[in-house]
Amino acid sequence: MKRLTLSLIFLFTIFSSTFAKEGMWIPTLLQKYNIEEMTQMGFKLTAEDIYSVNHASMKDAVVLFGSGCTGEVISDDGLLITNHHCGFSQIQNHSTINHDYLTDGFWAMNKSEELTNPGLTVQFLVKMEDVTAAVLTNTTSMMTPEVRADTIAKNTERVKKRFIGKSGYLADIKPLFNGNQYYLYLYEVFKDVRLVGAPPMSIGKFGGDTDNWIWPRHTGDFSLFRIYAGKDNKPAAYSPQNVPYHPKKHFPINIKGFKEGDFTMVFGNPGSTQRYIPSQAIDLILNQSDPVKVAIRTTKLNIWADEMKADPGVRIQYSSKYVSNANYWKKWQGEIKGLERLEVLSYMVSSSHFKRPTTPIRNVSLEDPIFSH
Repeated sequence: MKRLTLSLIFLFTIFSSTFAKEGMWIPTLLQKYNIEEMTQMGFKLTAEDIYSVNHASMKDAVVLFGSGCTGEVISDDGLLITNHHCGFSQIQNHSTINHDYLTDGFWAMNKSEELTNPGLTVQFLVKMEDVTAAVLTNTTSMMTPEVRADTIAKNTERVKKRFIGKSGYLADIKPLFNGNQYYLYLYEVFKDVRLVGAPPMSIGKFGGDTDNWIWPRHTGDFSLFRIYAGKDNKPAAYSPQNVPYHPKKHFPINIKGFKEGDFTMVFGNPGSTQRYIPSQAIDLILNQSDPVKVAIRTTKLNIWADEMKADPGVRIQYSSKYVSNANYWKKWQGEIKGLERLEVLSYMVSSSHFKRPTTPIRNVSLEDPIFSH
């Protein structure tokens, strides 16, 4: 998927046999707002089991993988699982015409065969804290937007420095609820992350772009990596002497399966939300922005597809770039269809001010350049 501008709050989607609840449920506020309802729906743990600063909790097994994906630690030796599309660029980087791991898959038979990935990181959330008051210090309703933004930016940097200290952690501050609340996220960043395994694309991207953004899906969308650390179990730059990281907590694999009505929860790093945009922005997205972006990427993808089908080397070199662009190309088409089907704009305004461009949208088959030789 594309590089996301993360709000980095945790998304909870809770299912039962009859209904689902979804939204941005903030881990630090679960005890106050959500745990009673979660218990009524079948949750058998406590809010502290999900998020705790003082003892190991579920947050210590969930990572921010790379710049915009979620991963989960599934062993005491630092093994983590993430989506196939999240590990796609690393799989591509290790692929050649003679060793095409994209097409054939890759499996390290032992730790010495695991492949290094310079620049790839995983981040563990150490703590999060509401810093709204500090970030909004000296801001007033009389300020111009430019002065207010500058004041907030300076306050943000001061708060980050105060929390980082000499810890070596990474600090990030994100606005929530359209800038009415600010949360600080403190991370421990590991820089030695190695590829362990990935299925062939016929499994990892089964259905290609035709099935992308459409559910239910039947793809084996996963890849496996391992986190390495120094001998003190702390983050370290790559070294042959590094050892598998031993996490505070990992998720055990349930081989017994589940039954209808079991409590299910999704816990991870979501992207940004646009739920607060006005009708004018919806109009712009529906009638100008999305159609133009689809048309431009259609042209670009067609050019790449022709070159990728003609040359196996180019196919490998451009696979990650192609898939990333096609991902949004498909998303924007679905966004247009969804806004039209639900008549979103008509609920917000009485008339539309813009005309949709007449550039035809030609479907591009993702399978052709990627799977063909």
